[in-house]
Amino acid sequence: MQKVGLQQNLTQTTKLTPAQIQVIRMIEVPSIELGQRINEELQENPALEEGLDEPAANETEELDAFDEGYMPDDGYDDGRQRDPLQNEDFNYEQYVSDDETPSYMTQQAYNPSDEDRREVPIIGGSSLIEELKAQIYLTKMTKPQRHIAKWVLGNIDDDGYLRRTTEQLVDDIMFQEQLTVTDEEMEDIVRQIKEFDPPGIASANLQECLLKQLEVKPETPAVALAKTILSQYFDAFSKHHFDKIIQRIGCTNEAFQEAVQEIMHLNQKPANAFTGSVYETQRETIIPDFSIEERDDELFVVLNTGDIPELHVSREYTEMLAEYSAMPQDKEVRKATSFIKQKIDAARWFIDAIKQRNETLMKTMTAILRFQYDFFLDGEETSLKPMVLQDIADRTGYDVSTISRVSNSKYVQTRFGIYPLKYFFSEAMTNAEGDEVSTREIKKILQECIAAEDKRNPLTDEQLMEVLGRHGYPIARRTIAKYRDLLGIPVARMRKTL
Repeated sequence: MQKVGLQQNLTQTTKLTPAQIQVIRMIEVPSIELGQRINEELQENPALEEGLDEPAANETEELDAFDEGYMPDDGYDDGRQRDPLQNEDFNYEQYVSDDETPSYMTQQAYNPSDEDRREVPIIGGSSLIEELKAQIYLTKMTKPQRHIAKWVLGNIDDDGYLRRTTEQLVDDIMFQEQLTVTDEEMEDIVRQIKEFDPPGIASANLQECLLKQLEVKPETPAVALAKTILSQYFDAFSKHHFDKIIQRIGCTNEAFQEAVQEIMHLNQKPANAFTGSVYETQRETIIPDFSIEERDDELFVVLNTGDIPELHVSREYTEMLAEYSAMPQDKEVRKATSFIKQKIDAARWFIDAIKQRNETLMKTMTAILRFQYDFFLDGEETSLKPMVLQDIADRTGYDVSTISRVSNSKYVQTRFGIYPLKYFFSEAMTNAEGDEVSTREIKKILQECIAAEDKRNPLTDEQLMEVLGRHGYPIARRTIAKYRDLLGIPVARMRKTL
């Protein structure tokens, strides 16, 4: 029989103060969201007010005397670097276990593709969904059908596809809208939506999307052959088995090449054909958190504060706190005093969190600027040095996890465009001379080799390995395959053309 009793164990736990939580969350917030975050806090906390405030000479002393332990002793005032994520009571790994920061961001540098480079966005126009909704009224749908059609449009994904089956749509609209729709009614509505502009919108797959676009083209021999290829030999075509298709169809190489050209000019993502797409607007709306400016032939970092207001603790609340603290402390007075103190604490923590955020962001971006100074001068990708998170952590005195959070979702405006901070991080490799080079440089050479290859006889990974070896980069074949995949370049067989 198992004995039942009490047992005493000594365990070590971590504590996260409200002030630390505020700082961490502020570091994560990009400039585009910071103003909204401040407005939310202003609405929630009456002790926080906009504008500059000049407190009385003894006001701060009185508050600090009353507010015992308002800011915990976490090492901020002992002369060490103020790293908001580094103190004896704080375990970063435990804190981020439930958030969305990928583990690799705290372990090594991120290797983004060229898609991470952004130019200054241009925003305008109506959204794709609004345009599609307007087309509903050009059909002969009844009012109930129009309501269903608008709901169906909400299921179109970012690329413009409707990948849900009729049965799934019927089940979901019954559950979400409490509407009973038959399979036949849903199929008819979806069929009408698929006739909307841009051609190929709401297609279930790529094959249907391309065929829809061919249907609106003038019927030429090349278009007719392209329809045959996509409708009857789509799998073989997608695998570049061109010789087999030509043999089965019985066409000439020239005719097949013309048909392929028709297919190559089709849009694989119909939503992208609409320049005012709501999806595009959401992706391309970028407000940089930093800008790089030149003064007296020297580059400097400028933090984008936009219309972010100055904040201070409400004088009315601090006076109210002093009044209540002087009263006899019965139950109601203690309750009111505790509420006021809590709001003042929250306001002071929030103000301090924003100050620490700005300090941390500026110090980190300045370190990145100094490390990649040559790139910020000329904008040449080959000027980028190998740089990992630990390099910037060493220069700033912050923890790697802090650098990771600063680098995530932040952008910098340069003379050459807008870049995400993670763009400047890359791993290093050693060339034949023993010098460290950025993997980004190797990827660029790889792209150039593939761009210059004979498309009728494209280079295999083995041949690319030999080419890079002649350039002084002894890289294994599996590494070539890895970089090729990161660049979105298919294998040699898929790159082959007639």
